Amino acid sequence: MSAALDYLIAALLLIGGGFALLGSFGLARFGDFYKRLHGPTKATTLGVGCILIGSVLTHSRLRPGLSVHELLITVFLFISAPVSAHLLIKAALHRDRQNPPPPEPRRGGEPPNSGAPPRRAP
Repeated sequence: MSAALDYLIAALLLIGGGFALLGSFGLARFGDFYKRLHGPTKATTLGVGCILIGSVLTHSRLRPGLSVHELLITVFLFISAPVSAHLLIKAALHRDRQNPPPPEPRRGGEPPNSGAPPRRAP
């Protein structure tokens, strides 16, 4: 049983580290604010959750009983990450409505776009 638990803990730590790394890459590489927020809220939350569950299993193996600290951290992480991401996105949407971004510069020779679809010749 001890070897199987060790393998489970190692797998949780590796999976958690992989998710956290992917979430960090998403934060650094995605283009705008909305895409950048997606990486940490999804992948990093899963990564830290796996690492904390591995920590719970490690502490329960070393000492009798469950470690309540890691369980509480996991619960609060899974509750607070989506709520904070939702509030950040709502604030960004409000900011974008108040101060729209400047129009993109036109390439040479293109007529200005009125927003209407182009007309077809009869």
